[in-house]
Amino acid sequence: MQTLTTQGLNVPRLGLGTFKLQGKDCHEAVLSALAMGYRHIDTAEMYANEDSVGDALQDTDVPRDQIHLTTKVWWTNLAPDAIRKAFEQSLRKLKTDYVDFYLIHWPAPDMNLARALETLMRIKDEGGARAIGVCNFPVALLKQAVEEIQAPIACNQVEYHVLLGQTKLLPYMQSKGVPLTAYAPLAQGRLASYPELQQIADKHKATAAQIALAWLLEQDGVMAIPKARSAASQRSNLGALDLKLDQDDRALIAKLPKDQRFVKPAFQPDWDAA
Repeated sequence: MQTLTTQGLNVPRLGLGTFKLQGKDCHEAVLSALAMGYRHIDTAEMYANEDSVGDALQDTDVPRDQIHLTTKVWWTNLAPDAIRKAFEQSLRKLKTDYVDFYLIHWPAPDMNLARALETLMRIKDEGGARAIGVCNFPVALLKQAVEEIQAPIACNQVEYHVLLGQTKLLPYMQSKGVPLTAYAPLAQGRLASYPELQQIADKHKATAAQIALAWLLEQDGVMAIPKARSAASQRSNLGALDLKLDQDDRALIAKLPKDQRFVKPAFQPDWDAA
């Protein structure tokens, strides 16, 4: 498994996303992924599946210290006391003494970012999280976190795929050494309707999804966490690690639309804030 280093941690570049996986499905998906060689599992308070992830961590033969575990605090819980309470509940459900990444899941419109990040930093200093970070932060907010508050941000998790460019955010993050974790990296199953991707896939004897993941993972400082419930999908996603795209492939991908954002909650930030 390829890894990248951030805030002193080696993190597998391809992980398993668990959004919308519940109960037995979630438990079995995490166990299957770990048995197959995945070592990066992503969950969140809001997913309501931390208990199932925790059960899988207990039931696997893979030692806890070999698994990179991410969870996140929901945007309505960003006051310091609420973060603490949410974090303790997450640890209980996950049945672990620590997480590897603890992230702010979405920025809140009225949040005190400095106080929220200070609370995360204290959790890190106390050993509850090995590193901290954010999700869904546009450049303006990330600048505030990294440059003004000087928080040790280990990643910014955002929607990123072949149909959604991150031409402002990614170069800024690369300049600051902050990795981008791509969620919804397969554009929520919409890739099959683009013949350009199928053309590249046929050339490489691969699938459109594998091409889309390979495109992400070849970029400097980019990780991806596709959700995959079945063992077949998990194995297929691992196959992206063996693909090597060429200039012709990248040129075709560059022609695809890059403005297709599929995760658009009412509380999303201003993505163009620079």
